[in-house]
Amino acid sequence: MISAERRRRILHAVHHEGATSVRDLAARMAVSESTIRRDLQVLNKDGELVRTYGGAIALEERTSRAPALAGPSSRAHVEADEGPASTDGWEGNNLERPFDMESAADRPLKERVAFAAAELINDGDVVILDIGTTTPLVAERLRGRDITVITSNLAVFDVLRNDESVRLVMLGGVVRRNYRSLVGSVTGQMLSHLNADVVLLSCTGVRNNGRVVDNMAVEEPIKRAMIEAAEKVVLLATEAKFPGTGSLRLCSVTDLDVLITTEGADPVPLQLCRDVGGKVIIT
Repeated sequence: MISAERRRRILHAVHHEGATSVRDLAARMAVSESTIRRDLQVLNKDGELVRTYGGAIALEERTSRAPALAGPSSRAHVEADEGPASTDGWEGNNLERPFDMESAADRPLKERVAFAAAELINDGDVVILDIGTTTPLVAERLRGRDITVITSNLAVFDVLRNDESVRLVMLGGVVRRNYRSLVGSVTGQMLSHLNADVVLLSCTGVRNNGRVVDNMAVEEPIKRAMIEAAEKVVLLATEAKFPGTGSLRLCSVTDLDVLITTEGADPVPLQLCRDVGGKVIIT
């Protein structure tokens, strides 16, 4: 079995089961445990899974639909309501549903949050735009502005790359094609040398106790570095993020300068933000 096929099967096992061991994978693939360890190191470096002692776990909390294995002359099955299979050039094998702004169920809410976020940006500002589906919507509203945008979000790059008014700084790193983002130690190192006026931060959950969390282990250190690099932290979180999902703590609502959300958000963390002087904008 060639390495590309073996690694695809490893990803399938991890995404289907949530976690698996080196010993189990070696038995399934009929290869040595050292071969599996090397495969896991590559997949971990590429941001496809999280390497653990003795095995690996999925990047995020177990997904509701595990990726299907493609046969030698077929591609992974795509449900009819998800549109055509990806053609992003990654051997036709996106093992998770690709980052898709248009299919977001709460797109109208994100549009409102994006509009409010863009209103906070002043001419001349240096702005960090996080990954996610809301920040590209913000980027659309920043076209033609005399600002600097720093990002690891390839969707933001697509929006602003031809705009001569915006100074666009792309952070380096490993490309995560499914999420159209750049991650890894290089990304974090670049951020450590930068200073911005504001970061527009995304998350996957805001807990009742005020904790802002995410479910992507490879992105959590990048988000923390973005927070450290900015003078002001603005969280973009629709009501769907209350409480949302995720177990990796990014910060607290008490660390935010501004929290932008929609009318259905849990009022408890919103009040926690207000109590320490943070501004809450409900769109």
